[in-house]
Amino acid sequence: MNDLALDIKECGSCPIRHRAVCAKCEPDELVLLEEMKFYRTYDAGQPIMWSGDQMDFVASVVTGIATLTQTMEDGRTQMVGMLLPSDFLGRPGRDRAAYDVTAVSNVQLCCFRRKPFEALMANTPHIGQRLLEMTLDELDAAREWMLILGRKTAREKIASLITIIARREAAMQQARAIDGFGFDLPLTREAMADYLGLTLETVSRQISALKKDGVIELQGKRRVSIPDFEALVLETGDDADGGMFA
Repeated sequence: MNDLALDIKECGSCPIRHRAVCAKCEPDELVLLEEMKFYRTYDAGQPIMWSGDQMDFVASVVTGIATLTQTMEDGRTQMVGMLLPSDFLGRPGRDRAAYDVTAVSNVQLCCFRRKPFEALMANTPHIGQRLLEMTLDELDAAREWMLILGRKTAREKIASLITIIARREAAMQQARAIDGFGFDLPLTREAMADYLGLTLETVSRQISALKKDGVIELQGKRRVSIPDFEALVLETGDDADGGMFA
């Protein structure tokens, strides 16, 4: 872990400003956040925190991706979530980490000392409101992930993960995921396999099948392009129109 002074000098120039916990803040509230914030970076594969660790800060992910993992008494582990840019790490009012958090790619965090942040949140409705919205979004994502892991086929799992990442990448660019949208996949195939409960061979085989069927296009190892976004969504197996299955 490294403390780092990023090129981002002010909150207004931050790439996650429109989606982060500070998205609804007024200028005077941003000034208060500026006074308590600091940046940290973590290399790919480096632990950010372990379950049970004392948490003296909360943070927003600025760049990169991290995983949330829970370990059982016998050593078995399960990846239970991902943190993407603009996601919030930590819980006000909770001083211990609930999960192991590991950087999958190089991660930059915008951190706030926990106690000052809690005091600011109590007196700043915009922060509390935005954090509630993000918590509800996280709950929806957890429910979606229960379906992906519990009921979907390997092909549907891969399509669902690509769809989730594509929509987030588009949102970060303040755009929509449409036909022809392209992005760099932030996860290795090994990480995808671990997260989805699949083997590396199965992940590679399903990605190749989606490419062969024209659902996705690949440039190099990580660059993904989606020629027909609706076709990709259909591959997820989701009942997107809310109608009855035949």
